[in-house]
Amino acid sequence: MSHSDDMPSVYMLRCGDGTYYVGSTRSLQTRLDQHASGHGAKYTARRLPIELVWSQEYASVAEAYAMEKKIQGWSRAKREALIEGRFGDLPKLARKRSRPR
Repeated sequence: MSHSDDMPSVYMLRCGDGTYYVGSTRSLQTRLDQHASGHGAKYTARRLPIELVWSQEYASVAEAYAMEKKIQGWSRAKREALIEGRFGDLPKLARKRSRPR
């Protein structure tokens, strides 16, 4: 997870309670420092400590934001497959859409 500090990035944190937080930023290290100090987001501030478990740089802020929103909709199992680099498992872990009744 090597990053320059001025590229749009998507990141995933493991919070102290075991939950995951997904965000995007233009400056990953600055944002991580904000989260760690309790000033990043209300969600992470209540669940310290945090640990960076995955991140990816993107060419544009728009791409990073779109990926953030995509991952936020994923199941825990699918997020963990991404963290562990099990990319082949991602399609089969897609949430099944429920049928309207």
